[in-house]
Amino acid sequence: MSKSVALTRDDTQPPLLDRNVFFGDPAISSARLSPNGRYLAFLRPFEGTRNIWIKPTESSFDEARPLTTQQVRPVSSFFWSRDNKFVLFILDNGGDENFNIYALEPEFAYEDSVPQAKNLTNLKGVRVLIYHICRNEPDKLFIGINDRDPAWHDLYKLNISTGKLTLIRENNERFINWIFDWDDQIRLAVKNTEAGNGELWSLEEEKPKLMLEWSVLDSVNPLFFDKDNQSLFLTSNKGENIDLSALFLMHIPGGGIDLVERDPENKVDFGGISVSEISKEIISTSYTDDRTRRYFKKEEYERMYESISSKYPEHEVSFYSPTLDENLWLVNIYSDVDPGTVFLYNREEQSLKLQYKNRPEIPREALAPMRSVRYPSSDGLEIQAYLTLPKGREEKQLPLIIMPHGGPWVRDYWGYNGYVQFLANRGYAVLQPNFRISTGFGKKFLNAGNRQWGDKMQDDLSWGVKYLVEMGIADKHRIGIFGGSYGGYAALAGLAFTPDLYACGVSFVGPSNLITLLESIPPYWEAGRKMFHIRMGDPTTEEGREQLIRQSPLYSAEKIKSPLMVVQGQNDPRVKKAESDQIVTALKERGFPVVYLNAPDEGHGFSRPENTMAFIAAMEKFLAEYLGGRHQSDMPEKIKKRLAEITVDLGRPL
Repeated sequence: MSKSVALTRDDTQPPLLDRNVFFGDPAISSARLSPNGRYLAFLRPFEGTRNIWIKPTESSFDEARPLTTQQVRPVSSFFWSRDNKFVLFILDNGGDENFNIYALEPEFAYEDSVPQAKNLTNLKGVRVLIYHICRNEPDKLFIGINDRDPAWHDLYKLNISTGKLTLIRENNERFINWIFDWDDQIRLAVKNTEAGNGELWSLEEEKPKLMLEWSVLDSVNPLFFDKDNQSLFLTSNKGENIDLSALFLMHIPGGGIDLVERDPENKVDFGGISVSEISKEIISTSYTDDRTRRYFKKEEYERMYESISSKYPEHEVSFYSPTLDENLWLVNIYSDVDPGTVFLYNREEQSLKLQYKNRPEIPREALAPMRSVRYPSSDGLEIQAYLTLPKGREEKQLPLIIMPHGGPWVRDYWGYNGYVQFLANRGYAVLQPNFRISTGFGKKFLNAGNRQWGDKMQDDLSWGVKYLVEMGIADKHRIGIFGGSYGGYAALAGLAFTPDLYACGVSFVGPSNLITLLESIPPYWEAGRKMFHIRMGDPTTEEGREQLIRQSPLYSAEKIKSPLMVVQGQNDPRVKKAESDQIVTALKERGFPVVYLNAPDEGHGFSRPENTMAFIAAMEKFLAEYLGGRHQSDMPEKIKKRLAEITVDLGRPL
């Protein structure tokens, strides 16, 4: 086991910020305007648990009242019905991801009582999905329920005010999504074939008609209909010679497809799109490489955006939650060193009114800038990554944390990141590599990661270390790796497959055995099973099993020689507790010490702040011991007690 490293001190660094300012529940977050603009709903703790609150838009946040008083499970998000009558949210049970839909009437918050939230679906062991929020019948939602077949969701219409469910279609055709037009009519559906390919079907005729098909290694994403309800906007990279995805328009029912737009700089995939629900036309499109570029189609909105962004250089400006008349908008203005400030924008008056700061207790001047860097992989690919260096430290011989993202079919972005800023405040350089298989950089880059878990994907991380060591930025003796989900796997793989590279690692809900991971995926992930086999490895073939075993850190556990912390949620349906138990048991049988945290009320990631705070307190002490960063030695009694409760006694059977 690696030796402990003495704590380093540097008086030029920013003050050691309390971990609570990074990971405690924010005082105000996730605000949303009611469709008529009269009210603003938002998330705020109620007796220690995150809940929904409401206030008149023009009044103070001090006058807000709670809409929910959940104590068991924090509310993570919510939305308004289009007629302003209901606020809706979803909740699962302890992180099991079996979600139900709840609704409440916000007007009762002003009758000196907390509204009673009604469980509209009230199902156990069933995962409910929301497909469409109706425009013309605002009391209706289209939802999916997998109670008949756990693998596939049947389509239902849900009446919000009564809770009445109406079966629209039994899903016996492997449909995974339903496409509605501007009049709430079901026009198309996306099907997943047994071979893993995708198909787009028209449902307009009595007999469904196949409109488009694509391979498992291609991507087609239907978006919305044009203003005449005659054509469908979609993004696609379909075709052997197509690399970057672009925006297309498919004509219904003929099926002809026209190119609308691709990246003007020909660097990245099509990114985001903003649409006016009044004109039903595109407001802007966006593309993200190092930073996000926006291309406006409406001059008025471009002027609106530029008038604000010009006042906040080096910030991202995000408009969201418009009223139905699109006169009032919320605007979040944030950067890498600013968690963000939310304003109310009045389009008619062209006025901007402060609402609240995200995490105002964090001193912005103490945060560390995030820069984009690029380095070569071992086989010549260019890896884009984000590097954050601790403020107040000389940029050489720093302890380094490699922080691979989860997914792995996602990517990292420039902007404020709580984990990154926390680690930088503790004195660490942090590298977030967009390694091969990360999305947004084209199909070739994505496919370069196929069946490369633990191999070239891991190598891309190792070459990030190599790059920073050769630059003199990182101390090769003080390299750590930390990540969640796939990032947790990468932490385990880093210690198992490159045991001399890392001085320690932290795996948060990371799989250790790719065979058992694939064999235990939730039933409702059936549509992705073939994709997993092609992109990860096929456990149903001898060759595939051999590959997956070789790439599983569990089977190389005897090579691990650096300290490891494993963190798990008891109810995780994606990476089950057995994944962490297996690797901990293997190390325990070797007599190799490992720190193991398991929260009994969490799933794939932590939701309850006391669990997060306990985990962070343990992790920063662990990293300080083996990498020499700073750490906060004190913690509230409540968190100390929780840490003791979720720390697994390895002297007992798991």
